[in-house]
Amino acid sequence: MNVFLTGATGFIGRALVLALLKEGHGVMAWVRSPARARSQLGESVELLTFLPDEETGLTAALERCDAVINLAGEPLFEKRWNARRKRAFSDSRVSMTARLVRAVKRARRKPRVLISGSAVGYYGDRGCESLTEQAGPGTDFLAELCEAWESATESIDVAETRIVSLRTGIVLGQGGGALERLASIFRLGLGGPLGPGSQFVPWIHLQDCVSMILHALHDHRLKGPVNLVAPAPVTNLELTRSLGRVLSRPVFLRAPRFMLRVVLGEAASSLLSSQRCYPDKATACGFSFQFPDLDTALDDLLGPGEVSLAPLGSNFPSPMGDSDYLRRRRPDRILVSRVVIDAPLEDVFPFFSQPTNLGLLTPPRMGFRILRADQRMQSGAAIEYELRVFGLKIGWETLIEQWEDGHHFVDSQARGPYRSWWHEHHFREDGGQTVMEDRVYYALPGKILGRLAHRLFVGHQLRSAFNYRAAAVRFRFGPAPENNPPPSHEEHA
Repeated sequence: MNVFLTGATGFIGRALVLALLKEGHGVMAWVRSPARARSQLGESVELLTFLPDEETGLTAALERCDAVINLAGEPLFEKRWNARRKRAFSDSRVSMTARLVRAVKRARRKPRVLISGSAVGYYGDRGCESLTEQAGPGTDFLAELCEAWESATESIDVAETRIVSLRTGIVLGQGGGALERLASIFRLGLGGPLGPGSQFVPWIHLQDCVSMILHALHDHRLKGPVNLVAPAPVTNLELTRSLGRVLSRPVFLRAPRFMLRVVLGEAASSLLSSQRCYPDKATACGFSFQFPDLDTALDDLLGPGEVSLAPLGSNFPSPMGDSDYLRRRRPDRILVSRVVIDAPLEDVFPFFSQPTNLGLLTPPRMGFRILRADQRMQSGAAIEYELRVFGLKIGWETLIEQWEDGHHFVDSQARGPYRSWWHEHHFREDGGQTVMEDRVYYALPGKILGRLAHRLFVGHQLRSAFNYRAAAVRFRFGPAPENNPPPSHEEHA
């Protein structure tokens, strides 16, 4: 399929782009900043921006597409709400959807399916009531916003274009979203339930979120509102206890309701609302969850993964070759990450040899952006980029030290925050799969302060970044979800 996508550079959008490319779909992304999006999405995505002739360009683009997935939306809980922010919430959701709908109606060749965002906020605060897709809307601001969001698609002829509205819960994933913020608070020992803690929290693992969107893309039985949530909602108290268990941190610091209202204003009421949602439509259509319960999901997302960090010693392989860099900048620690990829080496190595794909492998919170890169990757090639580390923008210059096509390459940090950074990328084929191993030999500046910084936060950030990288690789190449074979109800042109 050719898929038209909004929200491609967002937390869910970036994972979905990788999964769509894995399935062999063409992806066209409507973006505001093509240069920024190219750094984040790589060369395989067609980037579109239509101003000043938006209507004509948008209609022409949709005529080339089989499906539209609309994930655009201004983040809701990053700042206090006021009239201006509420207009931004509506413009980025309701108005954006209305623009897409008008273009679909004008198109001579119409997309077969429009999958559009919504949220479990549609239901409002419903206490312990069990909520399927048949439940009615709530009455608060978010409920009215979601109702208007879904209503924006009602004028489309469903005989020509199937409509799916994704009522999405809290998406838990690496490198961004709610879990990134929650885990940071809990690691400091400041975590605890919000308000009474008895409110239900509908959640879903990012892997299942993306898989369900792909299921909706293919399965014509899924139509109308679909609860994009795991089958086991939990209370906020249960969520905090699970986070504390995985991170080995206490959970006794409760955030009182009045304090949340002081900090967040009106947004606190929505944050404390309860939605006990179930994914009845998806399960009725044969969707199976890879992470059906919260503990399994959090163990996957916050556990050590396949990343090892240790002081450099005799138990680890030595760096490759005899390098002046390593003699001048001696590393004292090593990171090892190993990922088995369900794709042949001939497909995997070219992906990693393209600097423009680095953004897809870097957590969104790091704000990765390439400034300059040599066209051909070989020994002596250089890449300059910028990223954010703990909120600070820093420059980084990478030099390719060694390059053996289809086998390995090595890059070093010529300029950046580390005293030493020597990164070896090893690839080998094994029965049609690819085994990829990263070995990073590194050192922080300042011996005593460097060790303290590593213990307090740098080690965690490195582990998180390489676990994100491993997850991104699996979205792009596999392995395919064990319990989700391609649906047998795929639409055909």
